[in-house]
Amino acid sequence: MGALVPLTRPGWVEAGRHLLAGLELAVGEVNDAGGIGGRPLELMVRDTAADPRRAEAAVDELAQLGVAAVAGEYHSVVARAAAARADALKLPFLCSSAVLDALTEEPTEWVARLSPPQSHGWRVYADFLLDAGHSRIAVATEPSVYWASGARILRDHLAPRGGTVVELDARALTPAAVCDALVEHRATALLLLVGFPEPAVSIVRSVRRDQRLTSTMIGAPAGQPEFAEWATSLGGDSAAIPFLRYLPGRLGPLGARVATALRERLSEAPSFVAFEGYDTITVLADVLRSHGTDRARIAASWPHVAVEGTRGQIRFSRTPGISVWQWARTPVQVVDRDPAEPGRFRIRHAG
Repeated sequence: MGALVPLTRPGWVEAGRHLLAGLELAVGEVNDAGGIGGRPLELMVRDTAADPRRAEAAVDELAQLGVAAVAGEYHSVVARAAAARADALKLPFLCSSAVLDALTEEPTEWVARLSPPQSHGWRVYADFLLDAGHSRIAVATEPSVYWASGARILRDHLAPRGGTVVELDARALTPAAVCDALVEHRATALLLLVGFPEPAVSIVRSVRRDQRLTSTMIGAPAGQPEFAEWATSLGGDSAAIPFLRYLPGRLGPLGARVATALRERLSEAPSFVAFEGYDTITVLADVLRSHGTDRARIAASWPHVAVEGTRGQIRFSRTPGISVWQWARTPVQVVDRDPAEPGRFRIRHAG
């Protein structure tokens, strides 16, 4: 099994570490239970470093090495490149944690995905904003297909409900100028559609210290505050910044057991990305047991998957506007860090 994971900069290394922990934990459990047909499951890990070209090269290499399927990836733009290459090579790819709707340009039978489409998760986030009384939204953004898609989803969902979205170019504006723009546009919420640590950290600190913006909410729908590095970088400023994560309100027995094992492996609380990694291998192991290692048979199995994962039963279906086989019932939450205890998360909204 091939695995694509961002393990070096400029990739989000902490996300990659959690994704890999989930993948490796599940592989270990599969092998402890006898493997696949008596043979151990081997994970061939390749570091994408958030580079689409590097991901494409890794898919080529893994295909030549004879893997049955490829799994993983966190960054949406990288996953899109990997999915396109896997589709061209007729190599099954189960995407763990990337949400960009257009994962492939055309519908494909070769790619399935566990994480929800961006259009679903970010609409849930937009509903949270409206419920919290925010209709004048500013987004600090950098050039990226992913950020542009997110801004468009927010604008299209908020506009019919009386909401407005103004885009602030984080490349052209200093953090202080972002604060001035928030005042000028009378925005009540600022969403960070930018890279971490910079410029995200500097923007958060500037807004938090601007006396004109004491009631302005900061949000990070892409999920940066999920990881400990966010809290380490921002300290007390890391709290009360709502973000999207893909966990249920309460884990079932399997999820609770896996959470304990992941905590031991990571020496910290597992993120939702670690659960995505575990569920990826759980699905693929079930497919391999039932359908063997032939690539075409694996791809043909996506609509027949019915596997109990850590976050609920996983089934794939065709979702309108989505080109890959999609788990349509991924749990979605809007969560933030509790100001009284930044290590604890508060569920603010569920969709």
